[in-house]
Amino acid sequence: MTEPVLPAGFAFGSMHCGIKRVAGVPDLALVLSDAPCAAAAVFTQNRYAAAPVQYDRSLLQINPDGVHAVIVNSGNANAVTGAAGMAAARRTAEAVEATFGLSPWSTLVMSTGVIGVPLPVERIETAMPGLYTTVQPGMAAFAGASQAIMTTDTRPKTAFARGLVGDEPVTVAGMTKGAGMIHPNMATMLAVVVTDAVISAEALQTALRRAANVSFNRISVDGDTSTNDTLAVLANGLAGNVLIDGPDSTGFAEFTRLLAQVCTELAQAIVRDGEGASKFVAIAVSGLETDADAHRVANSIAISPLVKTAIYGGDANWGRILAAAGNSGVAFAPEAAELWISGGAGGAMLTRMQLVGGGAPLDFDEAESSQRFAQPELSIDLHLGSGPGRAVVWTCDLSHDYVTINGAYRT
Repeated sequence: MTEPVLPAGFAFGSMHCGIKRVAGVPDLALVLSDAPCAAAAVFTQNRYAAAPVQYDRSLLQINPDGVHAVIVNSGNANAVTGAAGMAAARRTAEAVEATFGLSPWSTLVMSTGVIGVPLPVERIETAMPGLYTTVQPGMAAFAGASQAIMTTDTRPKTAFARGLVGDEPVTVAGMTKGAGMIHPNMATMLAVVVTDAVISAEALQTALRRAANVSFNRISVDGDTSTNDTLAVLANGLAGNVLIDGPDSTGFAEFTRLLAQVCTELAQAIVRDGEGASKFVAIAVSGLETDADAHRVANSIAISPLVKTAIYGGDANWGRILAAAGNSGVAFAPEAAELWISGGAGGAMLTRMQLVGGGAPLDFDEAESSQRFAQPELSIDLHLGSGPGRAVVWTCDLSHDYVTINGAYRT
């Protein structure tokens, strides 16, 4: 984990504007760049894409090199809200642009919260003068913004990275929110990442897709993909490195590594704070024909309610893991299966223990296996053949609290 450091040229603001019911709880956040930014984003694949997702897709087609701000409201998703929702997203962006003297089509919009409720955009518009007074550079303002984007999250989630890109130091910092309705294909999850790298919008989009594929698209809390998922990156170019304009450019690989580091830390933080979660689980699958096959098997295990509840109960019910793998739709030889588990806390893991070999159960100590399943961090390693395909997915257990949280989400 990198020491917290922010890229130059960015400021942050947050406040309570009245969308959330509890007075004083921040529900509006702003990220603002001094300089126009190259911008890139990946979005939910849910067919019911929220109004801000549709708006941002259009904006990045129109002005990918001139983005100055991201405005985020929590407490209302502005999803499945029809033409009125689209108008509200546009009014939100226009309010920011008018207040901060920005050009049109320079503000990305994000929303998170309850689906199907009209966004009270007039509260956001009325709050703009107050939000203006909160915007400032520095870690305190960044922390405030990261808190304002939360819904059922129990804590803010931030990550930082710094390294040489070419001959110049480049900084990447990000914030995210998400605890439930989390699954790949952008998994409700919002993330804003800022950097001072000099990079074209096209190269930034390529780097972001690569980073997302090994981070946000490798997590699952409950198997549900949100209507609002958005991961956006703004690069203001103040680091002064040689322009990165494609994958073959000097510095592209190092920048992508820094971006992936931040995205991975943010994605794992979402899983660790999954709604009602008590355990963090890493599922590694190897030996299949392709990485995509391995990813599919790992996902099948990660979303299985039977696997997740066994993990919650500390029950070393390894048969559920193999059953979930076999239900993935991926072809493999069951007799080749080898399964190991380990558990621990804070990075200190107990020795790895093999439960299955040659597709059959081994003679292992039941008490020792249950001890590993009972740990707050669990590692599951499943080997299914001799192929080169491998993947890791991060997930959590499924507890009584998850049902409690989601059974009363609107009330």
